[in-house]
Amino acid sequence: MGHRAVPEHTHPDDVPVQVALAALADPVRLQLVRELAGAGDWERSCGTFDVPVGKAALSHHFAVLRSAGLLEQRDQGRGRVNRLRRTEFEARFPGLLALVLREEGAGT
Repeated sequence: MGHRAVPEHTHPDDVPVQVALAALADPVRLQLVRELAGAGDWERSCGTFDVPVGKAALSHHFAVLRSAGLLEQRDQGRGRVNRLRRTEFEARFPGLLALVLREEGAGT
């Protein structure tokens, strides 16, 4: 029985703005962030997101979001649950998350 590695997290204070923007520019990652924004902390496990990618690609997207300071993950039972680091990310990049979470086509 294999034991998976504990995910590494980057604090938003250590993230350059270019890394944050690149993470949010991908449509799959943006969808993950939007779904997390609508859920409570630690409510969503990795397999519950409605995105059109396989397991390996999904793992990659989660890793990019962790390294951009947007996502925190922890193991819970046999699964891994997620939390959007909204407060920490907002402190580092004020207004950025709110901007990208607005529905497309919404007025300015």
